[in-house]
Amino acid sequence: MFKPHVTVACVVHAKGKFLIVEETVNGKATWNQPAGHLEADETLVQAAERELWEETGIRATPQHLIRMHQWLAPDNTPFLRFLFAIELDAVCATEPHDDDIDRCLWLSAEEILTACHLRSPLVAESIRCWQSGQRLPLEIIGEFNWPFTKGVNTGAA
Repeated sequence: MFKPHVTVACVVHAKGKFLIVEETVNGKATWNQPAGHLEADETLVQAAERELWEETGIRATPQHLIRMHQWLAPDNTPFLRFLFAIELDAVCATEPHDDDIDRCLWLSAEEILTACHLRSPLVAESIRCWQSGQRLPLEIIGEFNWPFTKGVNTGAA
């Protein structure tokens, strides 16, 4: 059975800069958007908020869905990645709470798009998606029968 990894990522923008997290993967510094896996008892937006806080110390709610990417990683791991937009009024201080994050950086789009140490091609693609101006309302994501409860018979087939 096909079981892709469901992840969320946030393009965080303020005053012409984008927030990037730096983490060491296989001994090398890599850049990514604040991102991570969806957990069992949370919505996609809640997952984005949680990952943003864990990796940067910033509490913010996504304003829009930018895009959903289906991606097959080089190791053949399938991903469904939900990309959210967060526009802040100003560049702010960061304080990662996740031990995997070495530091956070506020960078220009050009610095990210020309970097050779991105975690995946989705990092640059996410910046290009932001630049395209595409924004979808969060209401496009529906949480049916939320919060989920185990063992409740709804009569639905």
